Amino acid sequence: MTVKERVLHSILFEVIALVLFVPLAMAVTGQGAGTMTALSVAMSLIAMVWNFVYNWGFDAVFGNNRLARGFSLRLFHGVCFELGLIFVSLPLLMYVLQEGFLKVLALDLGAVVFFLIYAIVFNWIYDILRNRIQPYARTSK
Repeated sequence: MTVKERVLHSILFEVIALVLFVPLAMAVTGQGAGTMTALSVAMSLIAMVWNFVYNWGFDAVFGNNRLARGFSLRLFHGVCFELGLIFVSLPLLMYVLQEGFLKVLALDLGAVVFFLIYAIVFNWIYDILRNRIQPYARTSK
């Protein structure tokens, strides 16, 4: 993928994620819309930077033929991505939510499960649609 497409991919991923996740986070935490939206946007911005860097490196290691990636590699991709985010998200969540480590860890792990499933589904659909829109994308870098 080109830099321009990687930016588009990241923005689409995060916007759709926010629309799905903020109402769920409000229901689980009991926090208001403002707090959860601000926290989710901050986490989204952090995740976008990590997404860009992580996927660039992942493609360098595993190749650019994204359609050839099976479920196992996609699962590995998603798990490693989410583990990287945990290191940043725990302290931020504890500070904003004013909750203890174990409660925030449980909330964060719930979010990881949500985003792991979401990331696998989003990326698979994105790759299929990308291939239909840009048939030459299979071989582009």
